[in-house]
Amino acid sequence: MRIETYRFGCMVIDGTSYSSDLIIYPDGEILSSWWRQSGHSLVEDDITDLIKQKPAAIVVGTGAHGIMKPDQRLVSMLEEQKGVDFKAIPTGEAVEVFNRMVDEGRRVGGCFHLTC
Repeated sequence: MRIETYRFGCMVIDGTSYSSDLIIYPDGEILSSWWRQSGHSLVEDDITDLIKQKPAAIVVGTGAHGIMKPDQRLVSMLEEQKGVDFKAIPTGEAVEVFNRMVDEGRRVGGCFHLTC
């Protein structure tokens, strides 16, 4: 599964257009209309189901301008306790990193804030 295009507020994956934040699970399932507990913050409870799928990497698109911020406890838990390669970067860059990891055959999941 590859992300075909991203522009502010819109992402196209395998020919389907999404206009709300979303999660892509390592098994290819997509959760559209993804909501977080606190708008521009990312905590463990926001991605519990993604973590349960035991990805080797999680790529977080933090928005076009990088407004969404992951909680440091989440980052520490994923990297130090679970050994997950965790990347939180602006969504445009995150799309490139996600697609590169998919092309490399890595078990990757992603969550993407499509606006700000």
